[in-house]
Amino acid sequence: MAAIGKIRSWGPILVGIIGVALFAFIAGDLQRSCETTGQQRRMQVGEVLGEKLSVQDFQSLVDEYQDVMKMTQGRDNLTDEEMNSLKDQVWNNFIQNKLVSNEAEKIGLTVTDEELQNMLREGTNPMLMQTPFVNRETGRFDVTQLTQFINEYKKGQSNPQVAEQYQTLYRYWQFIEKTLRQQTLAMKYQTLLSQCLLSNPVSAKAAFANQNVESTILLASLPYSSVNDKDVEVSDKDLKAKYNEQKERFRQLAETRDIKYVAFQVQPSQKDRAALMATMTDAAEQLKAGNAAAEVVRKAQSQIAYTGLAVPSSAFPRDIAQKVDSMAVGETTAPFETKSDNTLNVVKLLSKTQLPDSVEYRVIQVGGETVEAARKLADSIYTALKGGAEFETIAQKYGQQGTKQWMTSAMYQSAQTIDADTRSYLNTLNTLAAGELKNVELTQGNLILQVTDRRHMINKYDVAVVKHTIDFSKETYSAAYNKFSQFVAENKTVDLMEKNAAKFGFEINSRADLLSSEHYVVGLRATRDVMKWIFEAKTGDVSPLYECGNNDNLLVVALTKIHPAGYRDFDDVREQLKAQVVNDKKYEVLCQKVSGVSDIAAAKAKGAVVDTVRQITFAAPVFVQSTASSEPALSGAVAAVEKGKFSTHPVKGNGGVFLFQVVDRKEREGVKFDAKATEKQLQQQALQAAGRFMQELYQKAGVVDNRYLFF
Repeated sequence: MAAIGKIRSWGPILVGIIGVALFAFIAGDLQRSCETTGQQRRMQVGEVLGEKLSVQDFQSLVDEYQDVMKMTQGRDNLTDEEMNSLKDQVWNNFIQNKLVSNEAEKIGLTVTDEELQNMLREGTNPMLMQTPFVNRETGRFDVTQLTQFINEYKKGQSNPQVAEQYQTLYRYWQFIEKTLRQQTLAMKYQTLLSQCLLSNPVSAKAAFANQNVESTILLASLPYSSVNDKDVEVSDKDLKAKYNEQKERFRQLAETRDIKYVAFQVQPSQKDRAALMATMTDAAEQLKAGNAAAEVVRKAQSQIAYTGLAVPSSAFPRDIAQKVDSMAVGETTAPFETKSDNTLNVVKLLSKTQLPDSVEYRVIQVGGETVEAARKLADSIYTALKGGAEFETIAQKYGQQGTKQWMTSAMYQSAQTIDADTRSYLNTLNTLAAGELKNVELTQGNLILQVTDRRHMINKYDVAVVKHTIDFSKETYSAAYNKFSQFVAENKTVDLMEKNAAKFGFEINSRADLLSSEHYVVGLRATRDVMKWIFEAKTGDVSPLYECGNNDNLLVVALTKIHPAGYRDFDDVREQLKAQVVNDKKYEVLCQKVSGVSDIAAAKAKGAVVDTVRQITFAAPVFVQSTASSEPALSGAVAAVEKGKFSTHPVKGNGGVFLFQVVDRKEREGVKFDAKATEKQLQQQALQAAGRFMQELYQKAGVVDNRYLFF
């Protein structure tokens, strides 16, 4: 009993211990749940209408678009800027397709297989003209070629290389078909919306008059600038009333953030420049002395390799091309600087020759079990051809076509490395006369070449170029990094950054309304980590030091304000509102000033600027010279006043207050009303207006964009 009593006495303590244990268990479970949710969010690129898009699925879409672009443009790689643009396009298309398909599903709108087949049979869609299935004779898409390809693809190809090509082309066609369906569905939905905006002969006639009936007026202008700002009082009540009146103007679809930052670009020191100049001067002296151009260029680590080929001046950067065109053969320049690409340069012109830009030729490749055997066979073939044998007949004997083909300078002039065999081959083609035959010895065999035509004789240059970026040294970068690092370490708040930046030789800059969808922070490359920091930081936080740009920029960022999606805060737009309220107050002052004015002379007596304004139509805003402002309200007011009449009320404009008298009104000369043409024009305008439906759908779709976490 005593033990039970003792246990009972510990009851409150035990309850507390159990409570803590339960809380720890629940909190741990909650933490794990939050971590899981956070991890899931970090694996999602975004969300539309509650549907989440994973990073893997988004990357698949990007890869699909990238493969299509490479195929259609015949390229292997895309630049960073092109990839960023492509990712934006993929994201925007994903959103649009989801929004349209969701709306279309509600009303049963679809694109049937029969509709798609009709499009293929017609072959007029611009996307179809980008495919390989275009008939060369008719210049139109040929559905028969497509059907034949799909049948061959489904049968399979025994050759692995051919099978891979068929697979690539089939994926391309799947993309085209999918995109055709999506675009057609969007167009059908947009057309359906446009039919809600009807046109008829009455509205067409009114629209024609709005565009073609012109008025001439005597205009009396009283600019807002004629009233001193100090003579009008603006209260918070006035500003808040204007804010509520125009609140929809201040709605933003995505969160933005304001930052202050210090960005420092590391520049080469005088010591760095002097060291590079010494290298370039030495290269110039060696080229002047006649040293091997390839070796001099290689040792100087030039950005432009020496190939030993004569090429057009257009093959070189602009600064080099300008030098080459004005140099004498054998001349070597002194080192010179090009500001546009931040380089030092040395150029030696080794030769200048008139050569064809295009060469037509045919070739027989000759090999053998040994090089000697190839040489012997090539001599035999060469002798037979010199004796009058048919080139194509001999070529076919050795399993080749021997057909004529063209080579242009553009095919090789940009090459950075060319081996000895290729150089010999190209030089031979460039220098042979039309009809001339040559047996060219290569490392592993021979080529029998015959040039059949030469066209577009141009100047070609054999040039040795030493081009080197003016870079900073490791010591220079280290010194800059240490200085910037000290600044960041000693200034952990926005106030301290602003106070001390100048002492370190830095400048504070601001950027308002940064979006997470932007690819670069303050225009600097390699700033994805900075973007992630900005959109995960709290107001007042200062970032760590970031190395970015082309490994030549140092950056520190402070987050100064967060603007959530939705309506902007009143304080954010206070100054913008104030300018409008001031004009409202000035309008009231000027209205009192011209109260009772009933003609232009009286308005002029009140201080108005009077001018004649011609060719005013209802459909276009008036530009008023005296206020330097565009005035749509004035166009509407003029249309409502009869010819010869004076305006009964002052017009409130963007730049001032206006009174006017309509002195003439007539239809433009040389135009006739065409009801059908005008109705068609109105229908096109309705279609464009219906195209703005996407913004409305976007606002209601709960779009979440997390791309900044990944790309």
